[in-house]
Amino acid sequence: MPALRSTPVRAVLTGVLAALVLAGPGLVPSAGAGPRTADVHVSPSGRDAADGTAGHPVRTLTRARDLAREKAAHYGSAHYSGDITVHLAPGTYRTTGPLVLDARDSGPAGHRIVWQGAGAGSTLISGGRKVEGWRPVAGRPGLWSAPAPQGLTDTRQLYVDGVRAQRARGEVPVGLTVTATGYTASADTLARWRRPADAEFVYTSGEALWNVERNGLGQWTEPRCRIASATGTAITMAQPCWDNSTKRVEFPDRPGRTVSMVGPGRLTNGGRASYVENAYELLDQPGEWYLDRSAHTVYYLPRTGEDLSRADVEAAAAEKLVDGRGTRSAPLHDIAFQGLQFGYATWLTPSGPEGFSEIQAGYTLTGPKGWATQGLCGFVEGGTCPFASWTKMPGNVSFAYGQRIAISDSVFAHLGAAGLDLGAGTTDSTVRGSVFTDISGNGLEIGGVDGQPPATGVEMTNNHLYGLPREYHGGVGILNGYTQHTTIAHNQLDHLGYSAISLGWGGWPDKIGSPATPNPSHDNAVRDNLVFDYMQLLDDGGGVYTQGLTGTSMADGEKVTGNVVHGQWGLGKSVYTDNGCTYETVRGNVLYGAAYANVGSRHTDYRDALGNNDPTLIAGNWWEEGTADSSNKGLVTSGNHLVAGLSDVPPEVVANAGIEPAYASVLARTAGVVSVPEAPARVGTSTAGSDGLYVTFNPSYVEGGSPVTGYTAHALRPDGTEAARASVDAADFKRLAVVRVGQLGLGEGPFRVVVTARNLHGESAPSVASAPVSPAAASVLAAAPTGAKVRTAARAATVVWTPPTSTGDAEVIGYRITVSDGRVVPVGGRDVLVTRASGKGMFRVVGSLKPGTSYTFTVAAVTAAGTGPAATVTATTPSA
Repeated sequence: MPALRSTPVRAVLTGVLAALVLAGPGLVPSAGAGPRTADVHVSPSGRDAADGTAGHPVRTLTRARDLAREKAAHYGSAHYSGDITVHLAPGTYRTTGPLVLDARDSGPAGHRIVWQGAGAGSTLISGGRKVEGWRPVAGRPGLWSAPAPQGLTDTRQLYVDGVRAQRARGEVPVGLTVTATGYTASADTLARWRRPADAEFVYTSGEALWNVERNGLGQWTEPRCRIASATGTAITMAQPCWDNSTKRVEFPDRPGRTVSMVGPGRLTNGGRASYVENAYELLDQPGEWYLDRSAHTVYYLPRTGEDLSRADVEAAAAEKLVDGRGTRSAPLHDIAFQGLQFGYATWLTPSGPEGFSEIQAGYTLTGPKGWATQGLCGFVEGGTCPFASWTKMPGNVSFAYGQRIAISDSVFAHLGAAGLDLGAGTTDSTVRGSVFTDISGNGLEIGGVDGQPPATGVEMTNNHLYGLPREYHGGVGILNGYTQHTTIAHNQLDHLGYSAISLGWGGWPDKIGSPATPNPSHDNAVRDNLVFDYMQLLDDGGGVYTQGLTGTSMADGEKVTGNVVHGQWGLGKSVYTDNGCTYETVRGNVLYGAAYANVGSRHTDYRDALGNNDPTLIAGNWWEEGTADSSNKGLVTSGNHLVAGLSDVPPEVVANAGIEPAYASVLARTAGVVSVPEAPARVGTSTAGSDGLYVTFNPSYVEGGSPVTGYTAHALRPDGTEAARASVDAADFKRLAVVRVGQLGLGEGPFRVVVTARNLHGESAPSVASAPVSPAAASVLAAAPTGAKVRTAARAATVVWTPPTSTGDAEVIGYRITVSDGRVVPVGGRDVLVTRASGKGMFRVVGSLKPGTSYTFTVAAVTAAGTGPAATVTATTPSA
């Protein structure tokens, strides 16, 4: 071929070649082609050297991102049309680090970049490492080991066929006396463990109950601190976790009141740990595992039916799966994730020196002086601002400064931090039709409290959040910080360890007579959600928990409307308006089955000296509380309906709450195979007479994909052998909250009790054992309840009382309400147990009354000794 000498021809060809180079591979349309799509195809069997077309997919998410980024950059010149879709074929996409996205990965020219999976059960973005090569451990029957996967230096989670295994745990085997740096132990047992510095103390809180210790930093928290070293009987705890959990600053003139105003200044109950986790020596129950980091070996005790030669065993390794890193000046925008599952990610900070020194809802104190300064703006010298700006739990999938981020039809499961974090600067974004379950901490986080720009215009609708948190039990389903125009609607949240939806922040100065912290929140709505079986482990929360300033007026303040909330287990309220909650509207909700209130409502407004209450409207709800209409210095209660059962509620109101019909399929999605339930927790015992014990416990809210059908309490002699057992159906336990173990022999105790749960797949591992207790004859009756009163409607009445201050020689297990029309109404349930110890009031609705009729009600406490004296109250129902 002759050399090119014609200048015009050469110029044309040179221009074409330049366009090819600038456009990048696979981006130049063929001659004469019109607008076309710019799709990228990815497959686990693809090659990153390929061009990303349907017939030649790439393999990794980062390569797919780069191709989509290039196409977006040349969207106009390449004559593309429509969204750029990254098609992820079915399969598992393993990643050692996150898919990092920034402004360059935004949708071009008014379109989106869509990361489209083949369905949440088909396309998995995984941070896991497969554990293979299992062999029996010599000398340890039932125990197996395998080499740690290459590159795995640590993890907090292991999964067998999609079922989370339990890190080896057990009772602290020695007595502990707190010191400035840790503990003095009663023996050198821990020092003789294989790797004592791996072990982690867990401080489970909760309402004091029946010999159950209240350890931790408030009954809504569960802090964790690792052992740094154990030498002889000296146990040194990891710093700064230890100081952040034992040195929190208190007001000099208010002993016991921390400057943070949230919880105690130090670990309660003498700093005693509830149990210890993550040691080889604790491997004694099926389903437990341990990673020996120095030997690079994973140990596991298989559950019945598990075959490690065939099982898919995954160790969570990556700490982030997707990391959207927009900035104020260059936001990430117009991007969507559809039909994907995100799983097998961990979070290693709690395993290190920081530990997990919890404040509330997964927020922690961090840093070497966190206890002295973090978030204490304006209250101590050097206090960091803004007030209460503690460290938020990260999300395994996270976005900051994202605009128009859309997540739908996806599953967040088998995760070790929070599931999804839509952080600072997130605007006009949606999470829809997705599932959040088997997550260590919070399900979804929106915004923050650290002074960064609030999240704005986020919609969280038609999602199912359940079976969480799995590890950091103070976590919540949906955590909403300082946000604006946020909508949380038509979601179902069930089987949760603590609160379902938690909003607001910075209301705590109310505790010292100061106004709530100014913040940018306004125009947020929590509406038409279905919440049930919540607060199954911790206390002092609610179905919807909120505090602090929610806006600037009743017009733009927070609206909690149309929700159905029921089935609370712990001590709390259906809608909990806590400290400093201002400009709150609670309207048209169906609220029942709470411990001591449906709505927590009255707080003094300290923004002036007028003595008013924080402006709050409680109107048109269907509830059991029965409070009469009133206008109390800014607190307005109006037009609420007393209900004795759901038949008293318009069916369309109940039907409207929760997942909408178009998204009903979200409730059928599962993550992992059906397995046995998680073990119950916080077992407490009380005498049930000379030959028996009453047992209560926190139920298994992680059911294993099959409903829990019942529980068995096992009474153990001091030598660990079983003396007796008793079973109870799950429905009966929910109604009564106690089970009686009888036929305990004299002189065989004291007895410790463990509890197992069962479903159609089998029986759980046993719980951590109760404190030792011996049966004792009970003959002294409880005193009469106090403060009895009645709130009447035409056909129902709420009977209200305060538990007796003296219970005789046994604990209260129930009450009897006697009605003057001859009926006897038995009262049982968890609130019977927790309100007695806390001195909180109780209430029950008595229905089927006649309008305009006088009734007398008596209330008496029931213990193992029998039914005590009654409190009496009389009232007349209004005419219909």
